[in-house]
Amino acid sequence: MLLVVDVGNTNTVLGLYDGPRFVYQWRISTLQRTTDEFGILVLQLLAHHKVTPADIHGVAVCTVVPSVLYAIEKGVRRYLDQTARVLDHKSVLGFPIRIDNPGALGPDRVVNCVAARERLTPPFLIVDFGTATTFDCVDASGAYVGGAIAPGLQISADALFSRTARLPRVEIQRPDHAIGTNTTAAMQSGVFWGYVALVDGLARRCKDELGGEVPCIATGGLANLVGRACKEIDEVDEHLTLEGLRLWFERGAP
Repeated sequence: MLLVVDVGNTNTVLGLYDGPRFVYQWRISTLQRTTDEFGILVLQLLAHHKVTPADIHGVAVCTVVPSVLYAIEKGVRRYLDQTARVLDHKSVLGFPIRIDNPGALGPDRVVNCVAARERLTPPFLIVDFGTATTFDCVDASGAYVGGAIAPGLQISADALFSRTARLPRVEIQRPDHAIGTNTTAAMQSGVFWGYVALVDGLARRCKDELGGEVPCIATGGLANLVGRACKEIDEVDEHLTLEGLRLWFERGAP
């Protein structure tokens, strides 16, 4: 089995594959754990599904939080007896990155493109709903040409609560109506439907610059909630990043 690890700013998602078949997913907080804390946590997650370290034949990692990488790599060696393969922008062969500074491109954005290329013919657009919401554009030649980064939905909601004196913290959910009849409903409408409008507006502009009606796939922790309400998003796949890591590893990750 293959263990894939996607370390985000807020959450770390671990996925388990048996060949090409997706088996399990776990979502944990991204924290500064020690080697032993990370290793023991992984063992506990695996044991819950009756998976042993001997069942793991490889580990693939991408992270946007470099400070946690050492503990992950050492924990994988100590507790799984594996050497983690870590993806960066140089690791994916045959994928041109045509932006000003390719080294600044997050590895999660690279691996999303790896997975999307399996099912979409360029040009295409990827929207990833994480701590930040990213828009990644691949042109007709199959090259990564840039994108956009917006504050994530939770960041937007937290800012509304923390910067106003009389507005309460509200649960993020999809309201039935845009017109709220009380403060909570009005805030939920503004946060949710306002964010849907942001995503649709940016996605529309990216599509126009890519050539028009290009396919758009969404992923990330809030993709099911927000992405399915967006007119410009054609498909939601919450496992896109994990699948990209699997494909990269199985094709001979360096």
